[in-house]
Amino acid sequence: MKIDYLTLFPEMFSGVLQSSILKRAHDLGAFSYQLIDFRDFTTNKHNKVDDYPYGGGAGMVLQPQPIFDAVESITTEGNNPRVILMCPQGETLTQQKAEELAEEDHLIIICGHYEGYDERIRTELITDEISIGDYVLTGGELGAMVVTDSVVRLLPGVLGNEKSAVEDSFSTHLLEHPHYTRPSDFRGHKVPDVLLSGNHQKIDEWRTYESLKRTYERRPELINEEKLSVKEKELFQQVKNEINLASED
Repeated sequence: MKIDYLTLFPEMFSGVLQSSILKRAHDLGAFSYQLIDFRDFTTNKHNKVDDYPYGGGAGMVLQPQPIFDAVESITTEGNNPRVILMCPQGETLTQQKAEELAEEDHLIIICGHYEGYDERIRTELITDEISIGDYVLTGGELGAMVVTDSVVRLLPGVLGNEKSAVEDSFSTHLLEHPHYTRPSDFRGHKVPDVLLSGNHQKIDEWRTYESLKRTYERRPELINEEKLSVKEKELFQQVKNEINLASED
């Protein structure tokens, strides 16, 4: 995968792209990236990339010309990358969106600043608008880093253990079950006996139950009972019975 970032602040990316899993992914050749300062594509003598909005109002708006020219400089005939606009008005990033983007060969991520974008960037240039939440940031760079991390970790070979990504929260439309490691008894708080039993069928059942329970308690809207297996429906009914009894006490 190749990712091109259009940004006015390329230096913001260095710590994230050169650390941890993203550095590993880059070193493995799973993805490459290019940081492009779209100010370099301005045609005015002051290198301005923004201007006052037509019709008046507060703030400055990014002009279309530098961004259009920057995108056109990295696309060729027959190359149709996904062009992503980081924008608080966009589709909220989900695990399913990350999985979809991980299938692509080339992403271009546009990071804005100031009050907003000229609407022609949105309507004529981009394929996706993505938000990482219902709040406003100073610019799109931090959001672009979140998108990158969520996507690149899904690329083959990046995590080492392929099951890790498959079993993540939201990949199965459920939150992940609790995890434990050594010691089995820490300050009187013990690991559930089933995890020490060696009975993998019972362990899988416990994990499914706890995943359903955690999702029902924290994000019940994620559970689609029609998509649950027969066993999951049985366990989910047990979860609801347990929680209902606890609420009555």
